[in-house]
Amino acid sequence: MIGFLGEFEATLDAKGRFLLPAGIKKQLPENEDDHFVINRGFEKCLSLYPMKSWEPLFADISKLNDFDPKAREFRRFFLNGATTVEPDSAGRLLVPPNLKEHAELQKDIVLVSAVNKIEIWDSKKYHQLFDSFSAEDFSGLAKDVMTKRAE
Repeated sequence: MIGFLGEFEATLDAKGRFLLPAGIKKQLPENEDDHFVINRGFEKCLSLYPMKSWEPLFADISKLNDFDPKAREFRRFFLNGATTVEPDSAGRLLVPPNLKEHAELQKDIVLVSAVNKIEIWDSKKYHQLFDSFSAEDFSGLAKDVMTKRAE
């Protein structure tokens, strides 16, 4: 399983391309840095999946019951905009315009580890998210999420 750590700053050029930071490249398995799927995140961000992470997720989504309206709705929204991307000759990845607009990405972006994928945030939005979240909020969230796993 792929696992990422860290957050990295990057810059979008005028065409919506960015260079994958070296800190992320080092965490990719050998020969796994040439194809990704980029998709809408659950919040106002994007998700960048290495193929090794995307393929099992896509397989799970493909198995959802097509007769279940919730499954169809989830699949429709989750896969909406999902695009395969690969680095150009200069090593840059292109953010499709519809996804760039969805995440409201400007020039400065932050790439954030999210276990088996990378979240791509507009830098200002990412920092606002953490500025609005107190240590007490984080402690309460950790208790709610992590104690359920321990039970």
